[in-house]
Amino acid sequence: MILVLNSGSSSVKYQLIDPGDAEGPARAEAVKIENIGEPGSDVRDHEAALSRVARDGAVESAGLTAIGHRVVHGGPRLRAPALITDEVVEQIAAAVPLAPLHNPANLAGIEWARRWWPDVPQVAVFDTAFHSTIPPAARAYAIDREIAERHDVRRYGFHGTSTAYVSRVAAGLVGQPDTANVIVLHLGNGASASAVSAGRCVDTSMGMTPLEGLVMGTRSGDMDPAAIFMLIRAGMSPDEVESMLFRRSGLLGLCGDNDMRAVIARVEAGDQDAALAYNVYCHRLRKYIGAYCAVLGRVDVIAFTGGVGENSSLVRSSVLAGLQSLGIRVDPLRNVTATGTRVISTDDSAVTVAVVPTDEELEIARETFAIVARTKPQ
Repeated sequence: MILVLNSGSSSVKYQLIDPGDAEGPARAEAVKIENIGEPGSDVRDHEAALSRVARDGAVESAGLTAIGHRVVHGGPRLRAPALITDEVVEQIAAAVPLAPLHNPANLAGIEWARRWWPDVPQVAVFDTAFHSTIPPAARAYAIDREIAERHDVRRYGFHGTSTAYVSRVAAGLVGQPDTANVIVLHLGNGASASAVSAGRCVDTSMGMTPLEGLVMGTRSGDMDPAAIFMLIRAGMSPDEVESMLFRRSGLLGLCGDNDMRAVIARVEAGDQDAALAYNVYCHRLRKYIGAYCAVLGRVDVIAFTGGVGENSSLVRSSVLAGLQSLGIRVDPLRNVTATGTRVISTDDSAVTVAVVPTDEELEIARETFAIVARTKPQ
């Protein structure tokens, strides 16, 4: 059994999975420990939370063969899942400035698990890894090259573990596991779009940080960088601007709600602020879909995933409305019925549109299984 461990800034999520089971992946129910260190919580810190993981009866009796850790940022050097060593830990720590909210918590989980299970092989699976195949033309920012190289300023991309899983499932839906061109729309509180060709990412909307790209729950997505300088000159500190862009922008900044369900309810009630937020959100998504149709040249599947992507039929229909000229046709009945992985496009749609619930834990377990199998002494 593989223990998949996701140590976040205020939560720890874990699950036991055996991806090598001949009859299909065997798995226990995922467990999430939340509100770590917050007022009123009985979990004082990450060490207390992770101790609960080790003392879980299912974990104690599992006979762990490996531990797979979700790590948000691998930095410029860790571009594929890696067996955890002291050197890998140092590289993850070096990437903390690129993911200050996530990598420290990821590291805490790694360091604690290495102490608790010193003889169990452990693997870091990076959100940025799947996007390492992005070509230079899509990866580079058009700034002073020497400065960019000195400070590792480039497009890294995020949601890579989810995108890898969803794009593979989507390619299988159209019978093209090795050749399909797929646009993956991972829509949750954080949101990204990715263009995947024959299993390789060729472009993605998030950049050096998870701020760039689509409109998100609390994040602005694309905006003119000069606006940041203007706000600083107007008296806001860099920290204040950064906090606003990450925590008080996006849907929340436009209408005061970052939950798409609440935004839609307000739109249906005639709220103009919510309508603006919803329209900006959908406009940005539609623009990225058009751009990635151009990047890929031929699109076989558009796959929706994430909390909003999987559950909001209205967002899906709004975003794809008017794209018939690109060969995209959504079946209204299919779009609002059924659950799980399903096709929601019409039979005559040139582009298959699908909903694919993501499974990052299974993807991490599979990557971990593969790494351990390759490094196991013969």
